[in-house]
Amino acid sequence: MNIPKVEFHSHQSENIGIEVIWLNDLYSRATPSDHNPSLPHRVEFHCFIYITKGEGVHFIDFNHYPVQAGSCIFVNKHQVQAFDFTNRPEGYLILFTDEFVDVIRTNIRTPLFLPTQLVASYLPTVILTNRVKRSCESLLLEVNNEQARSVTDPLVMQLLFAALLLKINREKPNRYTENLSEPRIKKFLQFMQLVEVRHCKTRDASDYANAMHMTYKSLNEICKLASGQTAKQLIDAHTILEAKRKLIVENLQVQTLAYSLGFDEVTNFVKYFKKHTLLTPSQFKASYKG
Repeated sequence: MNIPKVEFHSHQSENIGIEVIWLNDLYSRATPSDHNPSLPHRVEFHCFIYITKGEGVHFIDFNHYPVQAGSCIFVNKHQVQAFDFTNRPEGYLILFTDEFVDVIRTNIRTPLFLPTQLVASYLPTVILTNRVKRSCESLLLEVNNEQARSVTDPLVMQLLFAALLLKINREKPNRYTENLSEPRIKKFLQFMQLVEVRHCKTRDASDYANAMHMTYKSLNEICKLASGQTAKQLIDAHTILEAKRKLIVENLQVQTLAYSLGFDEVTNFVKYFKKHTLLTPSQFKASYKG
């Protein structure tokens, strides 16, 4: 199976790094020229999905998450997702870039788009209470109305979306970043960005600490406060997730994948993969396709 990478392309005349789409409009594009959103695809931007009516499932990184009216779904850049074209729950899909998220983070502290998909307790969905639902739906309507204006004001979009994230954040459990100062959040983000770039070269947490000009102990403390996991556990989690993506997204052979991830021997990679997933790479690939 060839899973495409989907870039951010705004349909607005001015690209301000965010776009609102009705899910019903997405469903009507069942066979677009670039990719089919009902099939797994890897996004090069962030997604926020809010379900207003109906229920179904959303596919993210080889797991299916149930959704219903009042569900918020967070999909980070580089994750693999697919929309439910069978049940077709209704609602909003908001796409936005790294730059837009960075602007939001300068004004508010929110962990909602931190790379926490590697955390063992990771759950990309939040179900809102009726009281919060009404408030969030009002904000979403305002976001949509602002986009519909002849000239969209970037600042208004930023403030509206920031308010929306703040409200949702209060409903989300396991808010590890409440334990972190702003400098430590930045260090955690720096670490996760380094892992994304360097995981094929080293899985030694001390190497990352040295690259960040800090002690291993300090890095480990930040990782535990941010995610409940050690630096090494996060490195391994990312490596395994990338291995799964490459097995399915790029359809790599196990030997090619092992060497691309920096393993000297294929057998060592197979043992490493099985230790973390209880399946060999070939078994995982077969079970997914089956």
